[in-house]
Amino acid sequence: MAMDLKEIEKLIKEALPEASVEIRDLAGDGNHYSATVTSSQFSGKSMIEQHKMVYNSLKGRMGNELHALEIKTKEWNGSTNKRFD
Repeated sequence: MAMDLKEIEKLIKEALPEASVEIRDLAGDGNHYSATVTSSQFSGKSMIEQHKMVYNSLKGRMGNELHALEIKTKEWNGSTNKRFD
């Protein structure tokens, strides 16, 4: 079953309440999304740590209800980290 983009945004915002979250449906199929997450909580963390924070917010749905998610993380200072999964 596909996951709604609003549900993805909600889960990320629950884990990172002050984050700015932008979700896009890349293929229009409800299975391939892109998430851009900007948070001060990423400060001082590696790209891997930042992406783990986003994955952990999805509470095990990645690979189950959520098929594919491209993650781009940004610190409030503007640096960007991008990964495709």
